[in-house]
Amino acid sequence: MTNDSLSLGENPVGDDPFAQFGQWLEEAGATEINDPNALALASVDASGLPDVRMVLLKDFDARGFVFYTNFGSAKGRQILGSGKAAMCFHWKSLRRQVRIRGTTEVVSDAEADGYYATRPRRSRLGAWASDQSQPLRDRALLIDKVAAVDAKYPGDDIPRPANWSGFRLVPSEIEFWQDGEFRLHDRILFKRIAEGDAWTLGRLYP
Repeated sequence: MTNDSLSLGENPVGDDPFAQFGQWLEEAGATEINDPNALALASVDASGLPDVRMVLLKDFDARGFVFYTNFGSAKGRQILGSGKAAMCFHWKSLRRQVRIRGTTEVVSDAEADGYYATRPRRSRLGAWASDQSQPLRDRALLIDKVAAVDAKYPGDDIPRPANWSGFRLVPSEIEFWQDGEFRLHDRILFKRIAEGDAWTLGRLYP
């Protein structure tokens, strides 16, 4: 299907889902009270049981959508194990949603180092101190570990932990959802077989 007759609300849809996403994210930045880049990230564990949590999108371009985590965390282990994930953005102020599914890849060391260096100092210390998703006997233990890392790295030069990096979700599907009256919503789905392939797009029943 061509995009000649496709629109989301009163706005026409172009051929590039990343451009469409960028426009919506920018508009959400002007209307959402907190974290317009927040998303629900879904993965599956080794048994196939789904898991979901909120994370923050830190970058995106035509290659995909990037977020960061401790690779020893539940989501880190699950995504490394399956190589797949899904995302859902919901912007209540605009009554919009974007759903994304695809494969995952680890970002380059240069990308991870670059983002890590922009984090607040206490966040960088926390990346060293937290055994993310593991049982914690007492919160005081975490505070003590942060203090120990603080003493080890008293300046601003705090290296990135080897097990802390980013994932890029490389999408095979991106669906844009715009609320409509009487639940007659607009749903436009972009699909492709593999990265680099041309996108096909069409409308879905609400």
